[in-house]
Amino acid sequence: MDTKKASKLDSYFKLNENGTDAKTEIMAGITTFVTMAYIIFVNPSILKLAGMNEAGAIGDAAAGIGFEDPIVGGIFVATCIAGAIGTLIMGLYANLPFALAPGMGLNAFFTYGVVLGLGYTWQEALAAVFISGILFIILTITGLREAIVDALPDSLKRAIGGGIGLFISLVGLKQGHIIVGNPDTLIQFGSFTDAATIVTVIGLVIIGILMTRQVKGAILIGIILTTIISIPMGITTIPTDLTWSIPSLTPTLGKLDFVGLLNLGEVGLIGAIMSVITVVISFSLVDMFDTIGTLVGTGAKAGFIDEDGRLKNMDKALFADSIATSIGAVLGTSTTTTYVESASGVSEGGRTGLTAVTTGVLFILALFLAPIVGIVPAEATAPALIIVGVLMMTSVKHIDFEDFSEALPAFLTMAIMPFSYSIANGIAAGLIFYPITKLTMGKGKDVHPAIYILAILFILRFTILPH
Repeated sequence: MDTKKASKLDSYFKLNENGTDAKTEIMAGITTFVTMAYIIFVNPSILKLAGMNEAGAIGDAAAGIGFEDPIVGGIFVATCIAGAIGTLIMGLYANLPFALAPGMGLNAFFTYGVVLGLGYTWQEALAAVFISGILFIILTITGLREAIVDALPDSLKRAIGGGIGLFISLVGLKQGHIIVGNPDTLIQFGSFTDAATIVTVIGLVIIGILMTRQVKGAILIGIILTTIISIPMGITTIPTDLTWSIPSLTPTLGKLDFVGLLNLGEVGLIGAIMSVITVVISFSLVDMFDTIGTLVGTGAKAGFIDEDGRLKNMDKALFADSIATSIGAVLGTSTTTTYVESASGVSEGGRTGLTAVTTGVLFILALFLAPIVGIVPAEATAPALIIVGVLMMTSVKHIDFEDFSEALPAFLTMAIMPFSYSIANGIAAGLIFYPITKLTMGKGKDVHPAIYILAILFILRFTILPH
């Protein structure tokens, strides 16, 4: 790399100060993108079930994206652009190696909870997402969102990292068909004679060996090698036609329906307001704690947590996330959030915003290179997620499991994340039980007042609000 360019990069992103270099950061950014690139195809396939297609019909997510439909094509473009904008803001403004994109789980809540469950149209649901983003911006500017992070007990912050490790490993095990569903036992081993499972195991062995040997870029190399191996095994098919026309964003751009969201004619002013509030709060709670969980858990792994338990540039990171949510809604996609797969880039040495900028640029390029990006199968990224899960578990050793008032909330935080398939649910469980165990020991005054408020909000969330 040109010396002057390297100097400018070092000056802006403080590479030397963070013990990294441009090559490491770029490789980390590529790793993050490859690990999370599935979202640009999965998000349209989920949101189209909300009637976000030309015919307004409810389809099957497994049936493919259907780029021939202009609205579904618009969701694809919105997904790429929202991911690019949010990630670039994170990199250039917060100087942190985290990537953003429309969140898994949040898109499912958008589709099944708000549209299909409560009867809102997708345009009205987008309006609710936009409002939740504005609410986040206000909370971030006023410092309330960062104050919530500061109020979290150290044991829960550590448990969040471990819980994310278990959660992301489960995602990888499921994605790689090593763990499959079972109506009697809930889950079980997949078939190890199945080509998809074999490819995943091979990838796990490859990355495991490379990590053990401390090979630089082990995760990215493993993903590439596993993709190559998957071709003769019939998992990946190289497309013969790589011509690609980028769909138009017009069908989804600015389609937010605030008037319809209030729906005053049917339920009256009070009923409409209460309904909107419940939807917005539901979006907000899930997004906020998914984001906080990812930032704190991944930040701890990267060494971004100081002696006071604070994540560096947390306020800027939260602002980037808030802006991305509102922008994403205007573009035509569900809540944009910080991605836990960012941990894969951090594990490759990503320590600055240059990692995020690299990922953001790749989101833009994905608009032009979608057929190539789509070649990487889920079975190739699954081993990477499992390995990242292993790396995320290191934070657990700092939890005092001898103190049951700390152990129970921490354990529930970690266990509920994979078992309920939600980072936010795990944090909620920990926040609910933490004040309970402390009050039982007569240490209620040691609990930050914000924790009591959050515990009550989460109890309401699980008993009254839609989920």
